[in-house]
Amino acid sequence: MSGDPSKGLSVSRETMDRLRVLADLLEKWNPRINLVSKTTLGDLWERHIHDSAQLLRLCDSPANLWLDIGSGGGFPGLVIAAMSNEINAPRSVTLVESDVRKAEFLRTVVRQAGLNAEVVAKRIEDVLPQEADVVSARALAPLSKLFELIERHMAPNAICLFPKGARWRAEVEAAQAAWAFDYEAIKSETDEDAVILKIGGLIRV
Repeated sequence: MSGDPSKGLSVSRETMDRLRVLADLLEKWNPRINLVSKTTLGDLWERHIHDSAQLLRLCDSPANLWLDIGSGGGFPGLVIAAMSNEINAPRSVTLVESDVRKAEFLRTVVRQAGLNAEVVAKRIEDVLPQEADVVSARALAPLSKLFELIERHMAPNAICLFPKGARWRAEVEAAQAAWAFDYEAIKSETDEDAVILKIGGLIRV
């Protein structure tokens, strides 16, 4: 298994067991369907699992529904679902992934790791409104496009958690041309140039 599983993670034994199932299956499936870049597999736990796990600590209370869009290899959605024993874990997780092969991978992990999660193999534009309390997306689209995709899926008082790279300020500025929102840029634990944007009060202007 790649990397040090315990590095940066303070989770229960049950959570770690589920994360190991995810990591093992990803390493088996990745040569066939390219779930993550080959160059990051050697640091899978830090670059993908720890990077995803940090989002849960930004929640102030358990979500009834956590919606992860463009889930790909399961980051952050599968990691969040695997953390069901942790503080402020969501009651359910829905992962939306339009690529049928990637959706099958996600379902395999959900089944074998015993996760409380649903996988929807559709484009987010074709999914019925979800009333999600938390919406996440990782490396999917610029902020303004993300807002267009998720607006109708958010419950009142919902928050968004979007990991973003060094150009996050430019994305925020571009989005403010069409949207009003509150945001906090929280420094990433795994990348000194990255932040997690915690966004609330989203309104189209």
